[in-house]
Amino acid sequence: MVDLSLMGAHAGRMNSIERRSWLGKHLRIGQEWLYLSFEDCRATGVTEEDIFELTERSLAAHGREEVEMPAKIGLHPQPDSLMHAMPAYAPSEFACGIKWAGNFPTNAERFPDLVATSAVLILNDHESGLPLALMDACWITEVRTPSVSFVAAKHLADPDATTFGMIGCGIQGKAHVRMASHGLPNVEEIVVYDVFESAMAKLIDTCQPLVAAKIRKAASVEDLVKSVQVIASATPIARPPEPRIRDEWVSAGQTLLLNDCHSQVADATVRRADKYVCDSEAQHRILDDYGFYPQGLPPIHAETGEVVAGIKSGRTSAAELIVVNNIGMAVEDVVVARQIFDRALERGIGIKLPLWQRTS
Repeated sequence: MVDLSLMGAHAGRMNSIERRSWLGKHLRIGQEWLYLSFEDCRATGVTEEDIFELTERSLAAHGREEVEMPAKIGLHPQPDSLMHAMPAYAPSEFACGIKWAGNFPTNAERFPDLVATSAVLILNDHESGLPLALMDACWITEVRTPSVSFVAAKHLADPDATTFGMIGCGIQGKAHVRMASHGLPNVEEIVVYDVFESAMAKLIDTCQPLVAAKIRKAASVEDLVKSVQVIASATPIARPPEPRIRDEWVSAGQTLLLNDCHSQVADATVRRADKYVCDSEAQHRILDDYGFYPQGLPPIHAETGEVVAGIKSGRTSAAELIVVNNIGMAVEDVVVARQIFDRALERGIGIKLPLWQRTS
């Protein structure tokens, strides 16, 4: 049997025939598919380190234009809500599928017993097109999102940065704090801010035992911005943006990692940045059409993957102000999902469900 540890971490080491042979021993393609819940995905043993590596590889492949990934389209049924369809195919990873993800911040008031974010993913066989798995994608999104931030930080932030600030202390805030050292290996202090004091306290209680850096609450957004070298934000995406970070608080040499479009950062800041980087220019052009950037996008230096792949320059001076706007790409999701799927098959995790059967 093929060594799964090699196959999972480096799918490119297998050829398509070997991959097909391995897959056929674990799943009857066309007759059944695998269902994986949130807990099933976590139980596969795929680690945050694995996902960081997979994310970096997928970004580099995107930067080299080695993937097929149309810009995601969306629906927006409620104020500041979104439902996005995200397809991608990464040939070198045998990863092909689509994520359907939603974020409804109004659930907090309208349906307090429901979460705001949801995501499911269908993984397909790239040879026949048939579905292989239906899986929860909330955990995938939770961990690959900070991975994108810190892959970007690895290539665009000051490599000697010792301070990191997190605006937003929800699921993504916690995940970013847990994973900060992946892209910022010298981080010693993490400063967090949320409009809800209880969210800051919960993040610190949850994350402090898991990280070596000291975590403290910011007295205000201004305190955070003026205290750290690298800033990430993960808050509800407002349309139009309602920035809390004043331009005059932002200094030369800082790196801003946006996961919420321009919701937290002033237009003046993104326009004076020495480098403005985004994960997918095509995707952000669509978001511009949707009205998320009422003042338009600034000139784009590079896509994140182009920097990761070495095609475009990263940080070239300690004094550069760099803004990175990552909204999330399907290629990251399907590459991580393929790894989870393989581990689940090998370990007998999940439920195999029947597919249709044609009689003629």
